[in-house]
Amino acid sequence: MKLYAFRLSTLLGLAVALLLVALPGPSKAQDAKAPYPSMAPLDQYLMPDRDAEITLARSAAPASISADAEVLVLTRKGYEVAAQGKNGFVCVVERSWTAPKGDPNFWNPKLRGPLCLNAPAARTYLPRTIKKTDLVLAGRSQDQMFEAVVAAIDRNELPVIEPGSMCYMLSKQGYLSDTAGHWHPHLMFFLSHVQPAAWGADLPGSPVLSFDNNVEHMTTFLVPVRRWSDGTPDL
Repeated sequence: MKLYAFRLSTLLGLAVALLLVALPGPSKAQDAKAPYPSMAPLDQYLMPDRDAEITLARSAAPASISADAEVLVLTRKGYEVAAQGKNGFVCVVERSWTAPKGDPNFWNPKLRGPLCLNAPAARTYLPRTIKKTDLVLAGRSQDQMFEAVVAAIDRNELPVIEPGSMCYMLSKQGYLSDTAGHWHPHLMFFLSHVQPAAWGADLPGSPVLSFDNNVEHMTTFLVPVRRWSDGTPDL
């Protein structure tokens, strides 16, 4: 029952995001009611305690993985390396602008999404997060950011998602949306655009969820797991 409710809430959230993408732009009256209609002051997205951000980033995966991972932290100039790694993994705390286009939390300054990416994902998914961040810090709007990212993908300036790309999202300290909070521990697998049915995703009884990002020609599969990175169960 819990897993069914988890799948249902996830799919509803993704459906809302996709619906927002398809709808015409909001009116000024609707914009005024939106909780996060535009970017907040940059300080609200930054974590003033660098060590706290490193700890949060590492909480995305078990210590057996994250302790030897490279760690990035967000600064006023973009992401920078805060700790060198030696196992090929990269841990980072994503901010709200990595959400799908039109997501109501796109500018939510409270969002903190700790990820620990394996080497293929660090090579081919992470550059998209860095590109989006650099564009946002340069003052680009949501539409301008996505236009630039899509153009960079089409010109092969951003790499095609490499087979085997995945990440851990097992942090109890993350904050993924105002409705989901830290959500549930899960793994994410990134692929160039594929049909979710090829993975049996989103079917009755399947533990595999999907988000098909047509804008970025990428499909993400989510697989919930039972425990957080500290070993405690997801109750």
